[in-house]
Amino acid sequence: MESVIAILPLLIKMAVIVAVLLLLPMPLTWLERKIAGHIQQRPGPMRVGWHGVLQPVADAIKLLTKEDHIPAEADRLLFKIAPIVALVPPFVVFVAIPFGEPVQMFGTEVTLSLSNMNVGLLFILAVSGIGVFGIILAGWASNSKYAVLGSLRSIAQMISYEIPMGFSVIGVVMLAGSMNLFDIVARQDGLWNIVYQPIGFFVFFVAGLAEAQRIPFDLPEAEGDLGAGYHTEYSGIRFSFFMLAEYLVVVVLAILNVILFFGGWQGTPPLVNPILWFFLKVGFFIWVFMWFRFTFPRYRYDQLMTIGWKVLLPLSLVNILVSGFFMF
Repeated sequence: MESVIAILPLLIKMAVIVAVLLLLPMPLTWLERKIAGHIQQRPGPMRVGWHGVLQPVADAIKLLTKEDHIPAEADRLLFKIAPIVALVPPFVVFVAIPFGEPVQMFGTEVTLSLSNMNVGLLFILAVSGIGVFGIILAGWASNSKYAVLGSLRSIAQMISYEIPMGFSVIGVVMLAGSMNLFDIVARQDGLWNIVYQPIGFFVFFVAGLAEAQRIPFDLPEAEGDLGAGYHTEYSGIRFSFFMLAEYLVVVVLAILNVILFFGGWQGTPPLVNPILWFFLKVGFFIWVFMWFRFTFPRYRYDQLMTIGWKVLLPLSLVNILVSGFFMF
């Protein structure tokens, strides 16, 4: 009984995080449509509810009730597993993500994270890279040339951006002397890392666009030449798993940008709650990701490879050398 009571706060935090993450794509899809509408000088969704606020509910009903189609020549087992493999890593990384300093609730101190890992940053980067296996399985199992090409693009894309992304945060780790995300945020009390690490931020942000497979780097699902890429043959609830994973990756990257380079919950203005300040920053980066989608054209496949290997990788190495020079 005592052991159950001891882990009860952890179970409650897990339940809250999972519930929020499952519901989060609904407001984000509505927000993205509205942003697209205003950028393109049109109102966006308007018919289902006030200003289309019930459109995500209609989308959810449609996805849940739509026919679950599996191609006749597909590998049925892998076809069913692939969306789950793609969805699990974005959920798992939230184990190591903090949302603020510990708070007092009902006379008990509650930490705003599931686990205070000493290697939290390394854990997030490692787990987030596993999601590509779901894309690979989806493309291979679909037995479709468009899906296979999309999954192959995803592999090459990951190799091109993952190395610079990992190198770009080394400067942040050097400044904090730790991979613990709480320590990284605490190190930015007074002056954010964006001041010391502008090159690292640039590389991380651009690599993050490729990680999230968002325009201008949405090559694995480029509708202009691949139909829909790796999830061409998916429909219904299985298709929604891929979309849910994509939105969660956007949220994770927005949180990491804030924690690593923009002080996390540090620098809170007077009369503003630190947790609210943190989520306002995260919301800003989510908006930037959506803004980019409806502003920039898609790069060609060879251009992405060039950016990854000839621009981002050298810049990340230069950032490490410069950071080490000024520190030592």
